[in-house]
Amino acid sequence: MRYSRPHVFLVSSFVLFLIGCKGCNPDPCDPPCETVATPYTLEIPPFFPPMDIPEDNALTEEGIQLGRLLFWEKSLSADGSMSCGSCHLPSAGFADPNPYSTGITGAQGIRNAMAIVNLGWASSYFWDGRATSLEEQILEPVSHPDEMALPWDEAVQKLQNTPTSANDIDYPSLFNKAFATTVITPNLVTKAIAQFLRTMVSADSKFDQWRRGETYLTDDEFAGYEMFIREGGDPEITPGGQFGGDCFHCHSEAGLQFSDYLFRNNGLDSVFTNDAGLAGITGSPLDSGRFKTPTLRNVALTAPYMHDGRFQTLEEVIDHYNSGGLPSSTVDPFMKYNSGGLMLSEVQKARLLAFMHTLTDTAFISDPRFQDPH
Repeated sequence: MRYSRPHVFLVSSFVLFLIGCKGCNPDPCDPPCETVATPYTLEIPPFFPPMDIPEDNALTEEGIQLGRLLFWEKSLSADGSMSCGSCHLPSAGFADPNPYSTGITGAQGIRNAMAIVNLGWASSYFWDGRATSLEEQILEPVSHPDEMALPWDEAVQKLQNTPTSANDIDYPSLFNKAFATTVITPNLVTKAIAQFLRTMVSADSKFDQWRRGETYLTDDEFAGYEMFIREGGDPEITPGGQFGGDCFHCHSEAGLQFSDYLFRNNGLDSVFTNDAGLAGITGSPLDSGRFKTPTLRNVALTAPYMHDGRFQTLEEVIDHYNSGGLPSSTVDPFMKYNSGGLMLSEVQKARLLAFMHTLTDTAFISDPRFQDPH
């Protein structure tokens, strides 16, 4: 098909108009023109499943950059002293090294902050699973009175009023680049942070390198791995027992997530007066004491352990499972409390510990893309 010269002129003029509006400067484009954010292709590591990314929040270069700024943005707290990253420290595997996180008022929660790692593969969030998406999970801490304690209408107003003398980041401009609007909303804030969190992928531990054929496990590490994937218990007492660590049922290496993301009662308590876990959300007594299975990735960095941070060391965690846990009406059938526990020797426990240390990914916690940019 041929076009006459007037058509060419119109097309050329339109192209020049777009070039003139690049960056959405309000001066040449009044009102501000819409931008098209740059698509970001997330590299899925070997042996990982695809990530289920919401259709209404596709990853973009601009969205991820904005999300990183917001994740570390302290002005999202009422007194400007705390960001999301304050309770998810890189040195602690992006978890909180304290049993309970302390909010800006000094108030403490009742649960340990879970590690931020490979969240794009999770199916629910928080220890009790009350959020079903990353976007939903991010909404809570900013306005929660025991955490950042800033009502969302005030939070977005702070961002809307930038840049200021205290903050030279022009958030309206950044939102325009990421979402084609200068009007900041809680929904867009959570979308940006969720984009950033989905890029926080850990896949370069020694175990990953071994799976890719790049290194070797020591004899103790490999023996620990074999224990990790074997059934626990004495076969003469526990049907199917293999004198293993019995870890794989809940922390399967399938998809290399080291969690099934299901909810289980792992025998920590016999009664649940302080924290009912999933039952607090569902209202079902059958869910009492059931909590989300955390990933074991970077587990050597993320002490303390369990939903209430009761164990300070991995040795204590292994001893708990070795004991078989405490009986209750909802205890998980994989717990071996009714058959004397796992009955691991000190040598076996040491080997299991050696394997868990192979799940540490130092490149992940030091990755400059995830650090505080402020």
